[in-house]
Amino acid sequence: MKRNIWLDGAAAIGLLVAVAGGTAEAGPIPSGWTAVGSAGTGTANGVVTAPPDGSSVYSYVTTNNGVAGGGTLPTAGLSGETNGSTLTTSLFTAAANDALVFYFNYVTTDGSGYSDYAWARLLDSSFNEVAILFTARTQPSPGNIVPGFELPAAEATLTPSSIGIQPGTDWDELGHSPGTCWASGCGHSGWSQSSFVIANAGDYYLQFGVTNWSDWAYQSGMAVAGAKIGDTPIDPTGVPEPATLALFGAGLLGLAAARRRRETA
Repeated sequence: MKRNIWLDGAAAIGLLVAVAGGTAEAGPIPSGWTAVGSAGTGTANGVVTAPPDGSSVYSYVTTNNGVAGGGTLPTAGLSGETNGSTLTTSLFTAAANDALVFYFNYVTTDGSGYSDYAWARLLDSSFNEVAILFTARTQPSPGNIVPGFELPAAEATLTPSSIGIQPGTDWDELGHSPGTCWASGCGHSGWSQSSFVIANAGDYYLQFGVTNWSDWAYQSGMAVAGAKIGDTPIDPTGVPEPATLALFGAGLLGLAAARRRRETA
């Protein structure tokens, strides 16, 4: 079976700029948060239902319109990442032994042989890594997707403790990919909870990322919601700010080159 991928003129023009907001229906990122690539806020659609915390809105990162090199896990990535996005919260303050809690739902249309991945990590006020909370990656064979194979183990406590992939990839934030599936392993994780006890008092950032691996096709993304430290929401205002623009003209040449025909047995 052959998988044919190409980039037409209209797509090339559209890919000159990545807008933090993804689809036309999506909203901008929360006030004070920052994005590199494509990120935004959305409401329940497809396999991403309303968040378990009772809110109607979630934030997300997606490889759709991601930037070249974006979304790579900086301290423990693999070789072969192509494009993706990151989303970073505003700076927040934690007391010693405060619990950092949030929900996530990983969705991927890419399966065996082209295993995309997502992650979350805690950073100090100087953007040094404190902990890799979890990684999620498309499995080439049946099994858990968290932690992502060949990626670090989760340092957070996850609920459920065993997270596999569920059928279904229909989600607006995947651009032209919703509902598609390349080979085995694509689907969604469903909403899961991450909880991490911060040992030392201080100021921190929470950062999320998602990346394509091995090519630029068949997109993946992650929805996140309910982030709070102790009983305090990390985004207490809930007021969005204008979408962030990220130019990546240099990455366009790499994109065109990376779009290619795949062959499988």
